[in-house]
Amino acid sequence: MNLTGGDAAPIPPTTIRRARPEDAASIAAIYNQGIEERSATFETEPRTPATIGEWLGERAERHPVVVAERGGRVVAWASASEYRPRACYAGVAECSVYVARDARGTGAGRAALAGLADACEAAGFWKLVSRVFPENTASRRLCRSVGFREVGTYRRHARLDGKWRDTVIVELLLGEARDEASTP
Repeated sequence: MNLTGGDAAPIPPTTIRRARPEDAASIAAIYNQGIEERSATFETEPRTPATIGEWLGERAERHPVVVAERGGRVVAWASASEYRPRACYAGVAECSVYVARDARGTGAGRAALAGLADACEAAGFWKLVSRVFPENTASRRLCRSVGFREVGTYRRHARLDGKWRDTVIVELLLGEARDEASTP
Protein backbone atom coordinates (compact mmCIF):
# COMPACT_ATOMS: atom_id res chain seq x y z
CA MET A 1 0.00 0.00 0.00
CA ASN A 2 1.29 3.46 -0.89
CA LEU A 3 1.13 5.55 2.28
CA THR A 4 1.88 8.89 0.64
CA GLY A 5 -0.83 8.80 -2.01
CA GLY A 6 -0.34 9.43 -5.72
CA ASP A 7 2.76 8.05 -7.40
CA ALA A 8 5.17 8.75 -4.54
CA ALA A 9 7.18 5.91 -3.05
CA PRO A 10 5.88 4.36 0.17
CA ILE A 11 7.19 5.84 3.41
CA PRO A 12 9.66 3.51 5.15
CA PRO A 13 8.85 2.57 8.76
CA THR A 14 9.78 5.17 11.37
CA THR A 15 11.97 4.18 14.31
CA ILE A 16 12.17 6.37 17.41
CA ARG A 17 15.30 6.13 19.53
CA ARG A 18 17.46 8.21 21.84
CA ALA A 19 19.83 10.51 20.01
CA ARG A 20 23.49 9.48 19.87
CA PRO A 21 26.63 11.56 19.31
CA GLU A 22 26.81 10.38 15.71
CA ASP A 23 23.41 12.02 15.06
CA ALA A 24 24.85 15.52 15.65
CA ALA A 25 25.32 16.34 11.95
CA SER A 26 21.78 15.28 11.04
CA ILE A 27 20.28 17.16 14.00
CA ALA A 28 22.28 20.28 13.08
CA ALA A 29 21.17 20.11 9.44
CA ILE A 30 17.49 19.80 10.39
CA TYR A 31 17.74 22.53 13.02
CA ASN A 32 19.50 24.84 10.56
CA GLN A 33 16.57 24.45 8.16
CA GLY A 34 14.26 25.72 10.91
CA ILE A 35 16.61 28.60 11.73
CA GLU A 36 16.85 29.57 8.06
CA GLU A 37 13.07 29.56 7.56
CA ARG A 38 12.41 31.87 10.54
CA SER A 39 9.13 30.07 11.32
CA ALA A 40 10.03 27.83 14.25
CA THR A 41 12.66 29.43 16.48
CA PHE A 42 14.03 32.76 17.64
CA GLU A 43 17.54 31.43 17.02
CA THR A 44 19.33 33.03 14.07
CA GLU A 45 22.82 31.49 14.10
CA PRO A 46 23.28 28.13 12.33
CA ARG A 47 24.55 25.24 14.43
CA THR A 48 27.52 23.04 13.64
CA PRO A 49 27.72 19.32 14.28
CA ALA A 50 30.33 20.10 16.96
CA THR A 51 28.03 22.47 18.87
CA ILE A 52 25.16 19.98 18.61
CA GLY A 53 27.51 17.23 19.83
CA GLU A 54 28.37 19.31 22.90
CA TRP A 55 24.67 20.08 23.44
CA LEU A 56 23.82 16.37 23.28
CA GLY A 57 26.52 15.63 25.84
CA GLU A 58 25.08 18.21 28.23
CA ARG A 59 21.62 16.62 28.09
CA ALA A 60 22.75 13.35 29.68
CA GLU A 61 19.89 11.21 30.88
CA ARG A 62 17.79 13.93 32.57
CA HIS A 63 16.59 15.74 29.44
CA PRO A 64 15.90 13.30 26.61
CA VAL A 65 16.61 13.92 22.95
CA VAL A 66 15.05 11.49 20.50
CA VAL A 67 15.32 11.08 16.75
CA ALA A 68 12.91 9.69 14.17
CA GLU A 69 14.81 7.54 11.74
CA ARG A 70 13.70 6.12 8.38
CA GLY A 71 15.86 3.85 6.31
CA GLY A 72 18.88 4.68 8.47
CA ARG A 73 18.37 8.46 8.03
CA VAL A 74 17.39 10.88 10.81
CA VAL A 75 14.33 12.78 9.51
CA ALA A 76 13.16 14.49 12.72
CA TRP A 77 14.25 15.10 16.29
CA ALA A 78 12.67 16.29 19.52
CA SER A 79 14.30 17.42 22.75
CA ALA A 80 13.51 18.33 26.32
CA SER A 81 15.27 21.00 28.32
CA GLU A 82 15.03 22.57 31.74
CA TYR A 83 11.92 24.71 32.23
CA ARG A 84 13.03 26.57 35.37
CA PRO A 85 15.79 25.86 37.92
CA ARG A 86 13.50 25.90 40.99
CA ALA A 87 12.88 22.47 42.55
CA CYS A 88 9.09 22.83 42.33
CA TYR A 89 9.40 22.73 38.51
CA ALA A 90 11.67 19.67 38.35
CA GLY A 91 8.93 17.67 36.59
CA VAL A 92 8.27 20.26 33.88
CA ALA A 93 10.36 20.34 30.71
CA GLU A 94 10.38 22.61 27.70
CA CYS A 95 10.32 20.75 24.43
CA SER A 96 11.16 21.32 20.79
CA VAL A 97 10.60 19.30 17.63
CA TYR A 98 12.10 19.80 14.18
CA VAL A 99 11.45 17.88 10.96
CA ALA A 100 13.55 17.72 7.80
CA ARG A 101 11.88 19.61 4.96
CA ASP A 102 11.43 16.53 2.82
CA ALA A 103 9.81 14.59 5.69
CA ARG A 104 7.26 17.20 6.76
CA GLY A 105 3.67 16.06 6.66
CA THR A 106 4.65 12.39 6.72
CA GLY A 107 4.18 11.69 10.45
CA ALA A 108 7.87 11.95 11.34
CA GLY A 109 7.34 14.97 13.61
CA ARG A 110 4.40 13.33 15.34
CA ALA A 111 6.43 10.18 15.93
CA ALA A 112 9.37 12.18 17.32
CA LEU A 113 7.20 14.32 19.62
CA ALA A 114 5.22 11.32 20.88
CA GLY A 115 8.50 9.46 21.45
CA LEU A 116 9.84 12.41 23.41
CA ALA A 117 6.68 12.50 25.54
CA ASP A 118 7.12 8.79 26.33
CA ALA A 119 10.81 9.28 27.19
CA CYS A 120 10.01 12.27 29.41
CA GLU A 121 7.24 10.43 31.21
CA ALA A 122 9.63 7.51 31.82
CA ALA A 123 12.17 10.03 33.20
CA GLY A 124 9.62 11.31 35.73
CA PHE A 125 8.40 14.48 34.05
CA TRP A 126 4.74 15.41 34.56
CA LYS A 127 4.44 18.16 31.96
CA LEU A 128 5.91 19.33 28.66
CA VAL A 129 5.55 22.95 27.57
CA SER A 130 6.54 24.82 24.45
CA ARG A 131 5.92 27.97 22.47
CA VAL A 132 4.93 28.05 18.81
CA PHE A 133 4.67 30.99 16.42
CA PRO A 134 0.93 31.59 15.82
CA GLU A 135 1.29 31.42 12.03
CA ASN A 136 3.11 28.07 12.22
CA THR A 137 -0.12 26.13 11.73
CA ALA A 138 1.70 22.88 10.90
CA SER A 139 3.47 22.89 14.29
CA ARG A 140 0.28 23.82 16.13
CA ARG A 141 -1.54 20.97 14.38
CA LEU A 142 1.34 18.60 15.21
CA CYS A 143 1.20 19.53 18.90
CA ARG A 144 -2.57 19.00 19.02
CA SER A 145 -2.20 15.60 17.32
CA VAL A 146 0.02 14.42 20.20
CA GLY A 147 -2.37 15.81 22.84
CA PHE A 148 -0.94 19.24 23.63
CA ARG A 149 -3.44 21.96 24.40
CA GLU A 150 -3.03 25.64 23.68
CA VAL A 151 -3.20 27.61 26.92
CA GLY A 152 -2.57 31.17 25.81
CA THR A 153 -0.45 33.57 23.84
CA TYR A 154 2.62 35.50 24.86
CA ARG A 155 2.34 38.80 23.03
CA ARG A 156 5.56 40.32 21.77
CA HIS A 157 7.54 37.53 23.38
CA ALA A 158 10.80 38.33 21.61
CA ARG A 159 12.18 39.92 18.48
CA LEU A 160 13.22 37.98 15.42
CA ASP A 161 15.11 39.94 12.77
CA GLY A 162 14.10 43.13 14.55
CA LYS A 163 10.35 42.38 14.56
CA TRP A 164 8.23 41.50 17.59
CA ARG A 165 6.83 37.98 17.46
CA ASP A 166 4.05 36.42 19.50
CA THR A 167 4.08 32.80 20.63
CA VAL A 168 1.28 30.38 21.43
CA ILE A 169 1.89 28.48 24.68
CA VAL A 170 1.19 24.73 24.57
CA GLU A 171 1.29 22.08 27.30
CA LEU A 172 0.99 18.32 27.59
CA LEU A 173 0.34 16.61 30.91
CA LEU A 174 2.13 13.30 31.44
CA GLY A 175 1.71 10.32 33.76
CA GLU A 176 0.04 10.94 37.08
CA ALA A 177 -0.70 14.60 36.29
CA ARG A 178 -2.53 13.52 33.12
CA ASP A 179 -4.34 10.70 34.86
CA GLU A 180 -5.48 12.88 37.76
CA ALA A 181 -6.61 15.65 35.40
CA SER A 182 -8.90 13.22 33.57
CA THR A 183 -10.54 11.97 36.78
CA PRO A 184 -13.71 13.84 37.74
